[in-house]
Amino acid sequence: MIGFVRNVRLWFAPEVVRQEGTTPDYRFSLANERTFLAWLRTALALIGGGFAVDQFLPDLGRGWRIGLALALLAAGVLCSLRAVNHWMRCERAMRRGEDLPVSRFPALLSVVIAVVAVAMVVVVLVGWEG
Repeated sequence: MIGFVRNVRLWFAPEVVRQEGTTPDYRFSLANERTFLAWLRTALALIGGGFAVDQFLPDLGRGWRIGLALALLAAGVLCSLRAVNHWMRCERAMRRGEDLPVSRFPALLSVVIAVVAVAMVVVVLVGWEG
């Protein structure tokens, strides 16, 4: 838990991260930043999808609508937090000359999206009456 709190502090102190190790090839830092931005775009898409389910499917049963919307919104929140944490961890690893960190998050996010997609298929096949 202490490591996580330290990581969160580093999110807002990039100058501290820059003091570690040596500056990596700028191409790697820029690739890390592009990956970060891709994760943020994914987070925004998930959040938008959550709002779309809630706002544009009023005939869907309340439980289905809120459940699907909350699942997408939560995935978007987690994705945005994971983006900054992974960016910082990769930047630190590159500066230290370490292996890049691994994460189970992409697999977890994929499973959540697949479950929501299956639920949406069920909703479409069964109908809107829920």
